[in-house]
Amino acid sequence: MSSHRAQSYYQVRFEWGAEGARAVADGVHAVVWVDELGSEEVPELGVEVVAGALRSADAVARWSLVRQAELGGRFVIAVVAAGARQEDGTLRFAVEDLLAAGAVISAISDLGIDHTSPEAAAAASAYAGLRNATRHLVTASVSARELGGVQLNLDPVAEVERIR
Repeated sequence: MSSHRAQSYYQVRFEWGAEGARAVADGVHAVVWVDELGSEEVPELGVEVVAGALRSADAVARWSLVRQAELGGRFVIAVVAAGARQEDGTLRFAVEDLLAAGAVISAISDLGIDHTSPEAAAAASAYAGLRNATRHLVTASVSARELGGVQLNLDPVAEVERIR
């Protein structure tokens, strides 16, 4: 993978799926794996991986700020939207993961870790622009319909879930 795909110039990076996670994991301190409806397996990346979601965006942001203080320097983080695997193995866009990843990136930026890649900025902007419609968009999404409908809990959580 080229350093351009790795977004190595940026402190906050954004990508899609396991392949994207591998592309941006080099040089990061942690990866936030965003799978809002919980349908994809988390790839092994060799760095700390935490779960991100709409309801944990603020907790992930606070955790990131604490980690940066512990490091005494820039905390580099990649936010990865899981997407959805289709029957043929290809990755499908998942609006619920885009919005949740955007919420995480936005919350991180709001706390001052804001040297974001263009990809991360676009995800955050998608969330900001659609914030008031998030519940409807997620519950009406292709993924939610494939699951037979979902109830979306947006009650904030205080703790970050460590995956690896």
